[in-house]
Amino acid sequence: MKTEYKWTDGNDKDFRKFYLKTEEFYSSIVGGRKNREAFIPHNISESISTVLIASVSGVAVGCAGLKAYSDSDVEIKRVWVDPEFRGNHISTAMMDALEKKAIELGFKRAILQTRPQMKEAVHLYTKRGYLLTDNYPPYDKLEGAICFAKEL
Repeated sequence: MKTEYKWTDGNDKDFRKFYLKTEEFYSSIVGGRKNREAFIPHNISESISTVLIASVSGVAVGCAGLKAYSDSDVEIKRVWVDPEFRGNHISTAMMDALEKKAIELGFKRAILQTRPQMKEAVHLYTKRGYLLTDNYPPYDKLEGAICFAKEL
């Protein structure tokens, strides 16, 4: 299986499709959209300026994004691989590319937010050297969030 990767932005049609899928998934793990309404404004797809799309045979199967958080910190957003394509190291390849791109853009640290019940995501991040850190704004005020950071 050959996976191809392309850089785009938050307005990309494939990224918008994944955005809707991830919104549905995240809502399902917390008992409905109403239980995560405070998170939604911080994850609008158009606000994610640097997006990576993974495709197999011309079909988009995964995404990930970068969003400037400060002059030195970049936030990793929406790392997602369709379930039928998981186990093919696509998320690892996307994380490699995101970290490389973040360094090219001049960032010194990558940060991200997830939830403890996202066990596969937590495993991916900790395996890559991300460490639990104090929740950064706005997640410091949102119940159920955990945050990670990694020096680049």
